[in-house]
Amino acid sequence: MAELLTTRTITASLSNDREGVVSDLDSLADSASKLWNVARWTIDRIWNATGEIPDESTLKAYLKTKPVWKDLNAQSSQAIVEELSGAFQSWFEQNDPDANPPGYRKYGDHRPHSTVTFKEDGFKLDTDHQQVRLSKGENLKDGWADFILCEYETGPETDLTDVERVQQVRSVWNDDHWELHFVCKVEIDATDTTGEKTAGIDLGISNTAAVSFGDETLLYPGNALKEDAHYFRHVEYETEGEDGPSNHAEWARQKKSRRQKHFLHALSKDIVEQCSRREVGTIAVGHPKHIRDDQDWGRHGNKRLHDWAFETLIAHIEYKAEERGISVERVDEAELKTSKTCCQCGVEDDSNRVERGLYVCDECELVANSDLNAAENMRAAVTPSPSQDRSNGCLAQPSVRLFEKSTGRVARREQVVS
Repeated sequence: MAELLTTRTITASLSNDREGVVSDLDSLADSASKLWNVARWTIDRIWNATGEIPDESTLKAYLKTKPVWKDLNAQSSQAIVEELSGAFQSWFEQNDPDANPPGYRKYGDHRPHSTVTFKEDGFKLDTDHQQVRLSKGENLKDGWADFILCEYETGPETDLTDVERVQQVRSVWNDDHWELHFVCKVEIDATDTTGEKTAGIDLGISNTAAVSFGDETLLYPGNALKEDAHYFRHVEYETEGEDGPSNHAEWARQKKSRRQKHFLHALSKDIVEQCSRREVGTIAVGHPKHIRDDQDWGRHGNKRLHDWAFETLIAHIEYKAEERGISVERVDEAELKTSKTCCQCGVEDDSNRVERGLYVCDECELVANSDLNAAENMRAAVTPSPSQDRSNGCLAQPSVRLFEKSTGRVARREQVVS
């Protein structure tokens, strides 16, 4: 086993979420939103006057003189400005005339609960008693309580006592309650995967993931996500009020978001575990980064693309694979044309996808699941001689792994024997 130092975010719930603690966290979150809005207004003013967007250092120097800056710990205020500057930089780099710059943080007449980041001098952690002190800004200190004392509980599989170092603590509003996110440096045992075995992963909407190991394939249907999307969309529409979304509609959106988050964690965990069991050293995962730019997919198609969280799933696979000592390479799907190209003979032809889910090559007569054909093309991008360990039969008959709502885990679908 090799020792690997990696960054992890450990989520904890508040165990002393009484009124005083909650109201203090509410005040900090409101101040964070207020600072964001003041910084956003400042950018607008400078932008209109000079034609240029002020950089991060200019914003910080100006805002430090404003009262709202001192509502938060200095490093927490800096983090807000850094986040806004980063959002503007990302918007500018898109070079898209239809994209909008970062907006103000307002929800009707109210400001939302912004995340507050506490860096090294903004928190004090006591892992023995599961407590953390979060610093208030100078304006919010009331003499006897210069900090918020939060008691926390982590999940059964996580423990802050074993982390190398906690770099940041974030107070995060999750739908209807506060939770704490601890950004840590964690030392883990990573398997030394010196072998040359590879895996290719194709991500999609109907099948959330298709995985090819060359001599074996796995298919992960997206039924659970589609069922949730259908159900909660109806709940939203049926409860929409005249003045905007009703409380029940908002609940439906939040519930859907939580379920999707859990699904993606469970799916990525199972994918990486399956790769580890097969001693995979390198994963090639398709990155459809231009998929939303290619064309207009219609109202329903665009909605499904908007809901497709492929960036999140790739990120989950990457950090979970890192813990196992497995490297991950992103493959540009558009550049390699993985969906149109036959993985056996290399012929590129749109007509080979004869129907949904079926790929038939007229040149070499390969019959395969279309998503697995794409996954095998991904694998070929990181495999010197992919044909040497390829079994074409498994491309048409994958092992299916389903997300079980009753357990919240992914498991193999049992074959029915008649």
